[in-house]
Amino acid sequence: MTEPKITLEQWRALLAVVDEGGYAAAAEALDKSQSAISYAIQKLETTLDLRAFALQGRKAVLTPAGELLYRRARALVNEAQALEAAATHLAQRHEAEIRIAVEAIFPTWLMLECLAEFGQSFPDTRVELYETVLTGTDEALLEKRVDLAIAGRLPPGFLGNHLMRARFVPVAHPEHPLHQLDRELDFRDLRRFRQLVIRDSGNRRIDSGWLGSEQRWTLSHFATSIQAACSGQGFAWYPEWKIRNELDTGRLKMLPLREGAERFADLYLVFTDQDYAGPGVRHLGDILRRRVGALCREVEATGEQLRGEEGHG
Repeated sequence: MTEPKITLEQWRALLAVVDEGGYAAAAEALDKSQSAISYAIQKLETTLDLRAFALQGRKAVLTPAGELLYRRARALVNEAQALEAAATHLAQRHEAEIRIAVEAIFPTWLMLECLAEFGQSFPDTRVELYETVLTGTDEALLEKRVDLAIAGRLPPGFLGNHLMRARFVPVAHPEHPLHQLDRELDFRDLRRFRQLVIRDSGNRRIDSGWLGSEQRWTLSHFATSIQAACSGQGFAWYPEWKIRNELDTGRLKMLPLREGAERFADLYLVFTDQDYAGPGVRHLGDILRRRVGALCREVEATGEQLRGEEGHG
């Protein structure tokens, strides 16, 4: 086997010069002297017989060859870091902490049941749960802030297993003016009234499902939104399982739309890096697949809608 000519430290120095914007800042970030950073870059260029940086005024910028090296070095260093983390997990036989991003439309009661089962096998593993919406889930995966996610879509570069499909229905309080029209409704009717929308928890702030109503309340949590709908403050689309109690008790009533009376969203189980996932992350993934699969088969067999105690009292 041929030994690598460039060390990880040299690749890290290259990344730091670019990421930090210069040799001095790279030295500070890596806790090294500026001369050590300069020597690492010089040794890298000499060994590879190419220039990674060129001077523009007083600033060092990447050459075309340097840009290629930067991209490949980023992947190499990330892979090395992931390998070290996996080795640490194997040495510990379990992770000290697991971080999960869960799309807010996933049933809360089901997630808690899965975590309860997980806790029986891994009682000492801390769990950090992020309830995310739309691009917030994407960002948690892309930035590797979580080990596992239940996502409404697959970000670029990720694979996932389909878990379930959520059915959304349009609802309002029974005494809302939309119900008083006493006929089938279309989108022009809806646009005249306030729509309640759940805020995207990511930085992109995508408006998913908004109809362009002049009146809109954007809320961060389903519980707050559902309470607003129950008090007659607006109409909204909700996952049916989140408002089953409100529908059964008559605090919310489905709107009689002429078309578009239901929407669907798929949910996927996504590992940030399945190859390097620790035993706890893998076990939790197995629990989620098994429990969600069993529940979906039960719903399909009985023909009933998914139910659960979401606790919106």
